[in-house]
Amino acid sequence: MTIRTILVDDEPLAIQGLELRLQAHEDVEIIEKCSNGREAIRAIKTYKPDLVFLDIQMPGFDGFSVVQGLMEVEPPLFVFVTAYSDHALRAFEAQAVDYLMKPVEESRLADTIERVRQRLSEKRGVEEVDRLREVLADVAPDAAADMPDGDAVSANRFEKLINIKDRGQIFRVDVDTIERIDAAGDYMCIYTGDNTLILRETMKDLEKRLDPRRFQRVHRSTIVNLDLVKQVKPHTNGECFLVLNSGASVKVSRSYRDVVARFVH
Repeated sequence: MTIRTILVDDEPLAIQGLELRLQAHEDVEIIEKCSNGREAIRAIKTYKPDLVFLDIQMPGFDGFSVVQGLMEVEPPLFVFVTAYSDHALRAFEAQAVDYLMKPVEESRLADTIERVRQRLSEKRGVEEVDRLREVLADVAPDAAADMPDGDAVSANRFEKLINIKDRGQIFRVDVDTIERIDAAGDYMCIYTGDNTLILRETMKDLEKRLDPRRFQRVHRSTIVNLDLVKQVKPHTNGECFLVLNSGASVKVSRSYRDVVARFVH
């Protein structure tokens, strides 16, 4: 999978620096570079990239104006880049995948690219199902009618029940009841509405079993069921807290700020 990418920044040195750091990611292909917002809108509409690194503060037409100028087309994934931290909430409102501070750190950029890969993989999987349905609609209408939609196919890949052996017993846990999951080495603490269970499994393996549209990592060691979030409370330095239905409060680290975009409209 190649990630077709456009870089937008009014500072040539900033574009050069980002381009240099992106060379470490072989699947990222830079197809265009723009020095202002109007150029960016034209390029995005013309080339239809997968990803845009977008500087927020540009003279005349800032990064948020670029997003607004693309409302009539299917937008790419956006990563906002800026030297100022006071734009974090507006970045969430614009549904950014991530928010990078200048100078961009290589480790943070690597985390961002991995998040982009995941989002594109999920999106393309659903698109392939929908495209197949369109073909079947022409050549085999009955088969197309029986075929589930992309969202259903994506959801059905994930488990509805998880078996947890804890304290000599086996509990069958409905994933809908899981509020949050905390990691402790190779053990997971599973919190439901009325119970806490211990599962011997790594966070990485458990994530693969859960629907990412509902269960999202909000910290290096915490997964939250987004359906059970009742309040978002902004905090300092671009961080925030999610208040869950049980009353528990979970901190969202800056590396996972894109999760908050699901709640800010």
